[in-house]
Amino acid sequence: MTADRSDPSGPSDGPAGAAGPDGSAEPEGQGGSPAPLSGQERAVLALERRSWAGPGAKERAVREELGISPVRYYQLLNALLDDRRALEADPVTVNRLRRVREARRGRR
Repeated sequence: MTADRSDPSGPSDGPAGAAGPDGSAEPEGQGGSPAPLSGQERAVLALERRSWAGPGAKERAVREELGISPVRYYQLLNALLDDRRALEADPVTVNRLRRVREARRGRR
């Protein structure tokens, strides 16, 4: 899956992980309900579902398919792991990545 680089909901959405007025990580849409995931956010989750052949393949795909740096990719991904909308959209991937993140934190 490739992301539309002309997607207006891309990096200009504001800071990653910015909390809403109620302290939640998800931005609100019209009517106070959570806004749906942007095309870029869906593309990040889709990229994370894939398996990778070797070192550097994932970073290359991030640059080519999403048009962002790997550092920005991981910032977006980390924010998505705390976003309820991402959990609802892809619970298997988000829960797996949350477990990996917690295991890494536990080793520090």
